[in-house]
Amino acid sequence: MSDMIKPSVHDNAAALFFRRIIKDPLGLLGLVLVLGMIFSAVGADLIIPHDPTAMNIRDRLAGPSLQYLMGTDHLGRDVFSRVIMGGRIALWVALVSTAVSLFIGLVLGLIAGYGPRWLDNFLILVFDALRSFPTIMFALAMVTLMGPSLDTVIFVVIATSIPAYGRVVRTQTQALKHNEFILAERSQGAGMFRILWVHMLPNVIGPLLIIASMDIPVVVTIEAGLSFLGLGVKPPTPSWGSILYDGYSFIRNTPWIVIAGGIPLVLTTLGFTFLGESLRDIFDPKLNRN
Repeated sequence: MSDMIKPSVHDNAAALFFRRIIKDPLGLLGLVLVLGMIFSAVGADLIIPHDPTAMNIRDRLAGPSLQYLMGTDHLGRDVFSRVIMGGRIALWVALVSTAVSLFIGLVLGLIAGYGPRWLDNFLILVFDALRSFPTIMFALAMVTLMGPSLDTVIFVVIATSIPAYGRVVRTQTQALKHNEFILAERSQGAGMFRILWVHMLPNVIGPLLIIASMDIPVVVTIEAGLSFLGLGVKPPTPSWGSILYDGYSFIRNTPWIVIAGGIPLVLTTLGFTFLGESLRDIFDPKLNRN
């Protein structure tokens, strides 16, 4: 009998979640923009009309047309195809770096918040040391050591994002570890791993996922900024930042290249920000009203 009830409970929770998203215009807009980015990135090979790295000098700096929807750059490459493939690069960097930094920050935050005082002080010192470096200066140092590449961008984002997640988890863990249900578990002989995994994790993962969803556009912007400065992906791999750089030199005569590279950054930022705000309103107990 219980097996027949559980699916309906999950179905009702999912239905309630989508109803609340639909009722929020900005949340619905954010969901549509995020899904649009994901679908265009996953199905990029089916969407692009031209090879994004193929050069056609005869059609260089051509304006938008039926053949080239967003025109061409100074090497005759189709800007629309490069924007779509650049979305795949941006999404890959954002998802991988956010997932890895969230996992490491979650583990370190739980250990810092629940572990002994000396370990907490040591991890806080590590977090503060990483956060003390400006992102661009840290990126320049890493590029000097590792060379410009997609892996370097991912490493920079992970290293600069871990302290933020770790501090959030540490604060929430310290607030929970003196609660009665935690003290009851400890009095019954529960070990540290069980307390962290069974009781702490479910209480801290929700807010952390909301923060991560709102950090994704920040990661996308960092990747675009590093690529604009020549510190990101190597040419001719398409990136929104490299598209902006290619169009910057010809912005007076061919502004469509900069516009084509900037629009997806704006839409991605708005999409994930609106969706993250809506998720926060849904899952925040203080704002959650039936």
